[in-house]
Amino acid sequence: MATQLANAGVQQGSRPVWGALVFLALAQFMVVLDGTIVNLALPRLQTEMGISDSTRSWVVTAYALVFGAFLLLGGRIADFWGRKRTFIVAAAGFALASLIGGIAQQPWELISARALQGVFAALLAPAALALLTVAFPGGKDRGTAFAIFGSITGVGAAAGVLLGGFLTEHVTWRWCFFVNVPIAAIALVGVWSLVSESKAQGSTKYDWPGVVLAALGLGSLVYGFTNAEHGWDAPEAWGFILAGVVLMVLFVVVERKVKHPLLPLRVATERNRGAAFLASFLSGAVLIGGVLFINFYIQIVLGFAPFLAGLASLPMTVAVLITAALVAKNLPKLGAKIPTALGPVFMASAMLWLTQVGADGSYVVNMLPALLLMGAGLGMVFVPMQNLALFGVDKDDSGVASALVNASQQIGGSLGIAFFSTVAAAATAGGVSLAALSTGYAAVFLWAAGVAILIAPIALLLINIDRKKFSGTEGDAPVHLG
Repeated sequence: MATQLANAGVQQGSRPVWGALVFLALAQFMVVLDGTIVNLALPRLQTEMGISDSTRSWVVTAYALVFGAFLLLGGRIADFWGRKRTFIVAAAGFALASLIGGIAQQPWELISARALQGVFAALLAPAALALLTVAFPGGKDRGTAFAIFGSITGVGAAAGVLLGGFLTEHVTWRWCFFVNVPIAAIALVGVWSLVSESKAQGSTKYDWPGVVLAALGLGSLVYGFTNAEHGWDAPEAWGFILAGVVLMVLFVVVERKVKHPLLPLRVATERNRGAAFLASFLSGAVLIGGVLFINFYIQIVLGFAPFLAGLASLPMTVAVLITAALVAKNLPKLGAKIPTALGPVFMASAMLWLTQVGADGSYVVNMLPALLLMGAGLGMVFVPMQNLALFGVDKDDSGVASALVNASQQIGGSLGIAFFSTVAAAATAGGVSLAALSTGYAAVFLWAAGVAILIAPIALLLINIDRKKFSGTEGDAPVHLG
């Protein structure tokens, strides 16, 4: 055990290992928090900075897109350059980018700062997950650690809404950026104190053609879906979508040919891990994209002030916490298939409930039941998803697997925002009344329900891992990075 911990790059002894988990989870919390913390600030931010409706979504999308596009590279840099070193630099860079966003005076400055946050998040997230993976190589401790880390995804996203509402109403929306500075500093100091350096051995060559193709391909897809808000027949919509598809096909071809691929295809094509990555992609679209429009409805149609709107979203956070804890406790008995298949049913039910929203809607009737269902569904999916994504992965591929589970969620989120914005614009048909906006939001929720329910058959058809092996009670070999 002592040897394993030493190889993991975390100081020996149970307290330092669990203490490191606190700071690694804090970093993950910050990264996820920033995906949603500006959501409730968007209406006021848009007015103060004079941002157009078509540009507004890029305040959220710029972060998610850059984050997802460069996560695979971030995973490789962490493995090759050193996981602790990467974590320290990324945390400091994330704090600096947040500071720039907080003092931005022009829309382009704000969107650029969000993109810069995405760059450093792409380094920070895989480094944190890599350190966690090697610190808890197997057994019940690993399951507990991953349950905590996995639940942070849902909690961070929901907490971002609450904190964003409070800061926007009682301080200023700029503190939605400034708040990252102390969080990053605490995580940086904690990891600096408790974690020792570790990195992969052997070849450290980067797949730069893969990096370029992945970034351009994903960027083209998101940009195309965003432009579809103005009509699917526009060349800047279907042209960029088509270019994105072609570039991603070329990316797969390159990854099959190069000696040191950015994404070894064996990582994504193993059926259980493939199920986790697909679930991550689809749940990201629903969580990041769908929940954005929940916030719009609460603030714009129901007229809730930002902080009250954040409080209104709190039931979802509570539901995530309770459900994730229950799933984590019973995961060895349940296995991964049951919660991963059942969670999407709850998520889709929540979104279908929301299709009944209207201009004269009620929070208690239209929103509260859906938020509770949504939180329960997310809690069921996130815990097994994190475990599946890294279970049984080859030691040389653990870093990229860590990055891919985050990348798939962020790319799903950025595409979800772009696509759902297009759906809302088409359904609204240029109307600006509360009734027209409600019609657009209802259309978004219907599509989000369809996206969410797709996770269920994926889980049922692809997940076939034995419960005993999954729980670590039957020959679960330690997993190391690099």
